[in-house]
Amino acid sequence: MKQNKYDDDHFFSAYENMPRSVNGLEGAGEWHILRSLMPDFKNKAVLDLGCGFGWHCRYASERGAESVIGVDISEKMIEKASEMTADEQISYLKMPIEDIAFLPSQFDVVLSSLAFHYVQSFAEVCNKIYRYLKLGGTFLFSVEHPIFTSREEQDWYYDENGNRLHWAVDHYQSEGQRKTSFLTDNVIKYHRTLSTYINTLIEAGFTIRAVKEPIPAKEMIKNSSEMKDELRRPMFLILLAEK
Repeated sequence: MKQNKYDDDHFFSAYENMPRSVNGLEGAGEWHILRSLMPDFKNKAVLDLGCGFGWHCRYASERGAESVIGVDISEKMIEKASEMTADEQISYLKMPIEDIAFLPSQFDVVLSSLAFHYVQSFAEVCNKIYRYLKLGGTFLFSVEHPIFTSREEQDWYYDENGNRLHWAVDHYQSEGQRKTSFLTDNVIKYHRTLSTYINTLIEAGFTIRAVKEPIPAKEMIKNSSEMKDELRRPMFLILLAEK
C-alpha cells in the first residue's frame, strides 16, 4: 500500500513547521551522524529516495555531485523542493519509491532519509538499488528505529502529571503494518526488526560498512529537554552499505 499523507493540507502544514523542515539538515537530531557517513560526492551520480524538501540533494550537489535525482511520492514535497532549488545538476521525480526504474549501474550513491519505514516492500527496493548502483557504490539510509516502530502507539508512557515514565517495546517480532499517529492519525508505517534490515541488505548482495543508532548532537541535548529524552531509547537507525 502506497500511502501519501504528505499531500494532505493539514499534514503538510504541520510538517512544514517541524524544526527539521524549518532549519534544514542542522535541525535534524541525527544529521551529525548521517553526515559523518556521507561519501565523497565529487563527480558522482546520486539518487535520493524520499527526498522531501531536497536538503540532501542540495548537500550532494554543493559538494560536487555531477548529477542528483530526488524522488518523492508527494507532489507538495516535490513542489517545495523545486522552489528551494536553483541548481541545474538536480532534478526531481514524483513517484513512489517502490516504482523507481533506472538503468543498471546508473548511480554511484543512493541516499534515503526516514522514508523506508513507509515502504512495504523493502527487499524489493533493496534489490532494485543494488542493480542501479555501480560496483563499489554507496547505499546510505536512515529509518525510524525498530524499537520506535514496534508498537502502534509510538509514544511514551506518562504519569498522571504528564511526565514521561518509559518507552515500551512490544510485538517486536511481529513485523508488518502499523497504523500510528504522526502529525495526524492513521499514518501507515511498516515495522521491521533490526536483523531484517541488516539481513535484507546482505541478501541483496551488499556489504555492511556501518550500523549507527544516533543520539542528538551535544548542543541539541543541552538546549532541549525533549532531546535529552532521546538518550533513553533509540529513535533512528542508520545503515551504510556498499555494493
